[in-house]
Amino acid sequence: MPPGPGHHAPATFFVRSFDQELGPYDLPTLAQMAANRQLRPEDGVRASNGQQYQPASSLPGVFSDKEWMTALLLSLFLGGLGIDRFYLGYSGLGVAKLLTLGGCGVWALIDLVLIAMRNVPDSDGRALR
Repeated sequence: MPPGPGHHAPATFFVRSFDQELGPYDLPTLAQMAANRQLRPEDGVRASNGQQYQPASSLPGVFSDKEWMTALLLSLFLGGLGIDRFYLGYSGLGVAKLLTLGGCGVWALIDLVLIAMRNVPDSDGRALR
């Protein structure tokens, strides 16, 4: 039975990679691809019913609203105070990092490396832009 008025089928998207079009993918699959670093924020994505490509970072729920470079700079300059963790939405870890002064610097250094390697998502589990 076809869907009734006002009911839309889930949107699918195609990803442009190395001059090839891959897909179709739904939003949860694209979010998983972003988490696995198979999809970058600047990769071109188009809706199955559209012709224009847009950056993957513009799709809702695929990437975090937090910027990777901002997290990296906060970690570099204020990581010992836990500001990077507060920015990413990890309030509890931010307080713990603040009270221990970044685990006497060790935790701050580890976080700096993890953020630099893009291995830290935001508190909702989404990859940083």
